[in-house]
Amino acid sequence: MNGGDANAPWPRLQEFIECGGQLSIGRIGPIACAAVASDEDQLYVSLVRRDGESFTDLLTRLDTALADALDNENHIDERMSI
Repeated sequence: MNGGDANAPWPRLQEFIECGGQLSIGRIGPIACAAVASDEDQLYVSLVRRDGESFTDLLTRLDTALADALDNENHIDERMSI
């Protein structure tokens, strides 16, 4: 991946989807709102929406975390901290 469209609000999310990745946002079991980036082989990022966090801020955080996961293999799974 090359970093996506720099003019897109969430360039890494856009590029990830265009390259076959999947994003899921919403309730996951007991978690009221989570944002997950994965593909058919692995989970890259799973974030739990923080109290008072806007939807826009969650997507921005997901975009940043996904870039780190793809560039540095630093995968995040916040579901484990609940």
